[in-house]
This record gives sequence, structure tokens and C-alpha cells, in this order.
Amino acid sequence: MPQKRPRKQDRSRFLDLNLQQEIAAVLLFALGGLTIAGLLSLAQGDLVVAWLQLLRRLFGWGVIAVAPAMMAVAAILLLQRLDRRPDLHWEIIIGLAGLFVVGETFLHLLAGPPAQGLPVAEAGEGGGYLGYLISQALIAGLGELGTALLLIALGVICVILVFHNVSLAEVQEWSRRLGQWVREVWDYKLFPRFTVRRPAGGAGVGRPLDKLKQMVNPPPPAAKEPESRPLIVSRYNEPLSPHTPTTGPVSKVLRGSQEWKLPPIEILSESADLELSQAEIRNRVRIIEETLESFGVHGRVVEVSQGPTVTQFGLRPDVGVKVSRVTALEKDLSLALAASPIRIEAPVPGKSIIGIEVPNSDVALVSLRSVMDTAAFRKVKSRLRIALGQDVAGQPVVADLTTMPHLLIAGATGSGKSVCINSIICCFLMQCTPDELRFLMVDPKMVELTNYNGIPHLLGPVITDVEKVIGALKWTTREMERRYKLFNESGARNIEAYNKKVNRRRGEEPLPYIVFIIDELADLMMASPDEVERRICRLAQMARATGIHLVIATQRPSVDVVTGLIKANFPARISFAVVSGVDSRVILDMVGAEKLLGRGDMLYMASDSSAIVRLQGTFVSDKEIDDLVRWWTGKNQTETVATQPPLWTDLAQEQQATPEEDPLYQEAVRLVKEHQRASTSLLQRRLRIGYSRAARLMDLMEERGVIGPATDGSSRTRQVMNQPGADS
Repeated sequence: MPQKRPRKQDRSRFLDLNLQQEIAAVLLFALGGLTIAGLLSLAQGDLVVAWLQLLRRLFGWGVIAVAPAMMAVAAILLLQRLDRRPDLHWEIIIGLAGLFVVGETFLHLLAGPPAQGLPVAEAGEGGGYLGYLISQALIAGLGELGTALLLIALGVICVILVFHNVSLAEVQEWSRRLGQWVREVWDYKLFPRFTVRRPAGGAGVGRPLDKLKQMVNPPPPAAKEPESRPLIVSRYNEPLSPHTPTTGPVSKVLRGSQEWKLPPIEILSESADLELSQAEIRNRVRIIEETLESFGVHGRVVEVSQGPTVTQFGLRPDVGVKVSRVTALEKDLSLALAASPIRIEAPVPGKSIIGIEVPNSDVALVSLRSVMDTAAFRKVKSRLRIALGQDVAGQPVVADLTTMPHLLIAGATGSGKSVCINSIICCFLMQCTPDELRFLMVDPKMVELTNYNGIPHLLGPVITDVEKVIGALKWTTREMERRYKLFNESGARNIEAYNKKVNRRRGEEPLPYIVFIIDELADLMMASPDEVERRICRLAQMARATGIHLVIATQRPSVDVVTGLIKANFPARISFAVVSGVDSRVILDMVGAEKLLGRGDMLYMASDSSAIVRLQGTFVSDKEIDDLVRWWTGKNQTETVATQPPLWTDLAQEQQATPEEDPLYQEAVRLVKEHQRASTSLLQRRLRIGYSRAARLMDLMEERGVIGPATDGSSRTRQVMNQPGADS
């Protein structure tokens, strides 16, 4: 019989590795706490004294950093057991260790001369034995000056390694907030009764010695001056302050003898932030990873960015996994998450992750004030800056119309186009005076922009008649040409250079920016497609330097409305939710807009970047619009609203012109006599005019006997009357 093999004995360890890790973390945490208690004289005993004496001899004064380091290592070990290990790269660990060693060496050099290094270390001062050994080795090789320079260089390198993921802009923002907090504590906490209020610019802080002098010898009462509020002065020869919309209860902008008051930021409403619970986020992360794993796609969610509308889960696939395999599972992820529609951005620009955008259960409104009252908005130094909204990470997105230089907006009905236009107008009204900005508005729907009638920024009432839009476009073209002539005479290249060279003594006035807003382009293209397209393209090509900018919106992004010429001259575009991917390709040259959620959810394509950014647009309520209109038309403005500039008179005369004054009448008469037939379509094609103007010319020629009447009441070809009086 075969002999049975002896059963192999299990040689299990005394403790599992995970248990060893947890026990080590607890012991380290307790040892760090005991060290801190001993340093604060809260714990006494022979063992504690011996432990502290050992640490002091090893690290000297650096023993203060040893105890927090022990507790930090214990916390990292515990978080690693909970699968929540912090993202610590090797650069951060090396940088922190290097900073500690450099600090120990510096402490030992500051404690005394090198000859007394060993007694200092034995006494537990300076950098201890560690600082003594390193300093002696460096001084022997480099000398004292060389050692100091090397330590400074190593310290800077270690700081760079620790903060390798932090940009200079973030460091500057942290420094600004820290300085602001220190100033507030210094002024309002230490000396609350004797605080000297700083000017509006934020400069100047009262020193304690000056405050004590005021306490002992108070200054004599000065003569009572009229109450004055902090003013922000904005002239064309000076850049507009980026803090203008948020200053004080009343902000003023002075220009010559006229005075305008900008509305305060408090006139706008605030928005409430909505956040997903951590449990819901972890549940969605688990579902995404398990769903992809079931289809053989291995990856891990390494980043979660929550925005007002969607939450972006950053998926980092394993090596060897194609991006196309993740994008092909879009509908499967939507089914597993019970959320539709979801959008996959592969990859996220600037990051090595795939963004899976899942709609939030509750959509948060992004108010205009929440974006304007941010450092990102104040950082853009332009009079025509626009608070667009917040991205998928909840960060504010600000654009500059002067660099776009024109904006095209498209989307289906009810997706948020009109709200976007209203927020752009309100953003301009919050920061620009009528001397700096003028509007021309076209609203064929008669319900969206007519509320702004009466504000002093308008060059004329909101145009609701489609037939008058051609006149407004012609006037804008002539104004552009007039400005170019002024630039040529003064030697300026653009409106900024011209306004800096303006000489008020000779009666010259700065030129205001002009923003031409069209709420519905489809109605204009239906009435007169050739002339509207030609005028818009000419303005879009040439009007940037003259300070004239176009903002055009349409709810029908088809190729006959948003033509190729118009798209070529509008590199900056915004697309709200559309019906199909074809419409998305027309406006953005790519699909994706058909998966938006509506109600302000949009895709923004900047003029200087081909990347598409998903945003939740800012929302402006009817009450905020009414408050802004009342502010600019109320009694708080020193200039009366009824006063209109001469430019409006020219535009009104052009819009109210009669058919007898039409300069193309004689050309129309010559044309019909040459062809011996007359029709509205003939005049449209040959004279390149719209249907309304061609019909008026036909009626005028019929009244004067040039052509015969319509036999059946239609606009077909009419007979040309060869009469002697027909030439008049």
C-alpha cells in the first residue's frame, strides 16, 4: 500500500500584517502624544524624561517636529487600512524629509560657533547630534559661507518638491487671504476701538504706536466735512478697477461733468449651494467601477468634481485599456446609475483621466452675483468681462467679449438662451456706465429684451420690427467706418489706443463700446437672408478694433441660419441643449450638445481654445432685471434718461425713412426698363435687398405709373408702362 504523506503543518504568523500595521499606528500615535505631553510638562516620570533627553540629544530643538511627524505617520497607516490613503507622492515625502534635515543643520549653525558644536549637541540644543554631524561635514568641505548657500538652495528645492502640484496663482491667492486675515485681526481684534479705516483701494494700516498716541493725546476735532462715500473713479485714460461692481453701498464713476453711479453688488441675489452626500458619491463610485469591471474594463475612480448640475467622476483606466472601450459603455453606465443622459469626456483636457459626467439629483442655480463676487472675475481687467457660470468642478468661468470678439449662442426652445443673454446684459450694466458702453438690441419675439427700454445705455428703443433691423445694421456699419477714419487721423490702431489719445480740450470725446444683441437670428434670415448675412459678416470681420461687438442667438441652428460664413467669423460659441447631434455639429462642429440637461446647462467653446467646457450658466431673475432697470432709470442718476446722443437721431431718421427717399428708386426704374419686366424677386436678386424694401419699391413704381398693377393680386411679373411720365 502506498504510504500516506505526512500532513503539512500550517505555519501561520503570530499576527497578520494588517493587524501589525494597525498596532504600529496606535503605538506611534500614543508615543507622539506622550512626547507632546512631556514637552508641555504635562507628563512626568523617569522613562518620559529619559525619552525626551534622548530625542533632544538626537534632534536638539527639532524635537518639536518629531512628535507631530509620529502622529502623521500613524494617521497615514490608519487611513491606508481604511482604503483612504492620502495622495502622497515620493516628491512630497523627500521634500519634507529634506526640509527637516536642512532645518536641523540651520538650527545647529545658529546655536553657536562650529568649535562648540559637540557640547551644544550634548546639551540637547541646536540641531542635536544630527545637525552637528551634517554641519561639521559640510563646513569641512565647503566652509561656512558655502554651507549656508548650499542649505538655502536645498531648502528651496525641498519646498518646490513639497508644493509641486500647487501653481503660483494658488500660492498668491493663499498669501492674499492670509494677509487680509492678518490685517483684519490686527485692526478689528487687537485695537477694535481705535481702528483707522483704510481707503477703498485697501492700502494703509494704522500702526500701534499711532493708535497709542491717539489714546494719550487725542487730536483736536477737525472741521465737519460733508459726508462722502468711497468713490471708484473710472476714466477712459485709466483702466477700470476690477473691484468696481462690488464696492460699497454706492459706487460712482465720474466722467467730465457727468456723474454716473454704478449699482451695488447687493442688488443681485445670492444662490444656495447644494452638495451631494459622501455616501451617495461613494455609492456612485462603486457602481461605476463594478459596471466597468463586469465588462472587462479595469480602472479606478481617482477624482470626483461636483458642479451645480453634474458631478464628474475621473476614471483612470489601467495600462492597456483603450479609451474607446470606456466610451462604448456610455448607455450601460447610464442604466446602472439610473441617470440619463450621462456624458463621457475622454480624456479630460490637461489630465490623464476620463471624465464621466453624471447629472445631480438636485440642480443648483448659479446666480450672477456668485460668479461676479469672486477673485476669478476681478482678475479679468476688462470693461466687457462676462460671468458665464460654473464648470463641472464648481469653479467660476469668466470670459472677455473684447477678445472673443463676437459670441454666437444656439439652443432649443426653453434651454436657456434668453436667460444667458439677460445675464450678459445685466453683467455689463453692473460694471459699465452709458459713457463706456452702448447697446443696440433686436428682439423679434417682443418679450425678452423690451424690459430694458428706457435705460441710458440704449442707442434707441429695442427693435422689434424685423424690417428695421437692416437699417440698424447699416448704421452700425457706417459707425464702424467713421471710427476707422478717426483712428487713421489720430494714428491709433484700436479703440483703447484712441481713447488714450483723446484731447478733451479740442472737444474730442472718448468712444464708447457698442454691443449689438440679436435675440433671434432665424427671423432675420427668413426675411432677408443675403443682406443680413452680408452685413453681419462685414461687422464680424472688421468691427473688433472699433469696439463694436455682436452677440447673436438663435433657436434653430441649421445650415440655412448659421451659415458657413457666419460660423467662420464667430469663433466663440455657446450651445445649449439641442434636439439632435446634427444641430450640435452645426454650432460646435462636434456632437455632445444633444446630451445636455437644459435649464442653463451649456457647452462653451472659447475663441482661443478648441476644448469644449461644460458649464451651468448664470441665472438672473425678473426681479433682478427690474431692479437694475429702475436703478439706471431712477432719480439716483444725475443725468436724465431722456437725453439721447446724436447717434440715436441718425438711427431714428434712417429707420423712419419713407420710400420716396430710397436711394435705389432710380436704379430700380432703370432695371425694370432694361429687362421690360418687373417683379419683387428681380429687385431682390439684382439690387441685393430684402423682400420688404423690394415690395416698397414695387408699390412706389406702381403709384408713379412705371409698372402696371397686379392682375391677380400676386407679386408675379408685372407689365412695364412705356409712358412719357414714367421716367419721373
